[in-house]
Amino acid sequence: MSMLPQSQAALAGSPPVTRPFAVVTGGSEGIGLAIARELVGRGYNLLLIARHAERLDAAAASLRAGTATEIATLALDLTRPDTPAIIDARLEGLDGHVDLLVNNAGIGHCGAFADIRPDDLEALLALNVAVPLRLMRHVLPGMRARRRGGILNVASLGGFVPGPWQATYYASKAMLLSASEAVAAEVRGYGIRVTVVAPGPVATAFHARMGAARAYYLRLLPAASPQSVARWAVWGYELGLRVVAPGFLTVLGAVACRHLPHALLVPFMATLLHPRLPPEEGAARNA
Repeated sequence: MSMLPQSQAALAGSPPVTRPFAVVTGGSEGIGLAIARELVGRGYNLLLIARHAERLDAAAASLRAGTATEIATLALDLTRPDTPAIIDARLEGLDGHVDLLVNNAGIGHCGAFADIRPDDLEALLALNVAVPLRLMRHVLPGMRARRRGGILNVASLGGFVPGPWQATYYASKAMLLSASEAVAAEVRGYGIRVTVVAPGPVATAFHARMGAARAYYLRLLPAASPQSVARWAVWGYELGLRVVAPGFLTVLGAVACRHLPHALLVPFMATLLHPRLPPEEGAARNA
């Protein structure tokens, strides 16, 4: 056992000893909060990140009951260019490091691609595409050095197929599925797990927020609970699975999306995903 003082040990090349944390983006509600609850039950220290401090505080309070693990929060717009540095500073104050990154934060858009506002398009690309890739790139070198750690990405069943009327959202989740599987292969042998979960509809406010509440897919596919999706996601991560489709119907949907010809599948998806907004509501959304 080394008797060097901490400063000399650092100079000798030994990394400082810090506590492992699971960092959960979009952790104040929905799937993110449900995953956080599953992780607390497994003894993880948590850093929850979302934009609204009040929701974060309420989520953290609900998780702290009956646990000895640390539940910290960070109110942050993840699309800021200095996000990785801000997360590092928060963890440094907690004497922690990222042992598990959960990329859950995301937004959707429902409607014709030609009608999406340019600012809304940029916001979706930033949060759904740039943020998870930047955070993955940021945490992986440390995980490789420690030869342990993991990433759990929340994608969507929609990532397996083009999605007319939700083109940008479906494409962003296709990117996350592809990147997750590719990076999982690259870090094999470093003790790092990369898992991506691809749920179908989930009983949250997400669909209503993006204007899809009247679409047929919500009638055809039963919405899973966030708790069910979270259990599947964490189980799959613990088992070392690269792709998790939570639930029997979701597995069937993933198989169909991967193997049916797009000439048949895309027109069917266009029917399922059409927002079917009343004319006045559609005009208001596109104003």
